[in-house]
Amino acid sequence: QVQLVESGGGLVQAGDSLRLTCAASMDGKSPFIMAWFREFPEKEREFVAGISWIANKTDYEETVKGRFIISGEASNAVYLQMDRLKVEDTAVYTCAARNYFCASTGCHLPEVYDYWGQGTQVTVSS
Repeated sequence: QVQLVESGGGLVQAGDSLRLTCAASMDGKSPFIMAWFREFPEKEREFVAGISWIANKTDYEETVKGRFIISGEASNAVYLQMDRLKVEDTAVYTCAARNYFCASTGCHLPEVYDYWGQGTQVTVSS
C-alpha cells in the first residue's frame, strides 16, 4: 500500500525558510514523478515542483523558481526547501506521485497523479 506523509509545515514570517518532507512508502513501485502541490482556500490545487529520477529532471511553477528547491531520495522521500517565503505562499502543501510517464506541463495537472498525501499547512505572516 502506497503512503505519502508530509511534515515540516508551520507558521513563519515573510522572508523565512521552511523545509517540507514527504516520507514515501511506495510498496515496491518506482514512480515516474513525485511532486508538491499547494491548495489555496476555494481554489484548485496548483503544481509547485516536481522531480523525476527516471527522467533526471526537476520542474517548477514560475512564481517559486529561484526560491524553492525540490530534492529527494529516489522514491523514498521528497523534500521541498522553501526560501524567501512570501505571504502568498500560504497554502496547504501536498505530496503526490504518478506511476507513469507525463510530459512537460502535463505533469502539472493534479488529475494525472495516482497517490496523494494528507497535506501540511504552511502559513506565512507579514
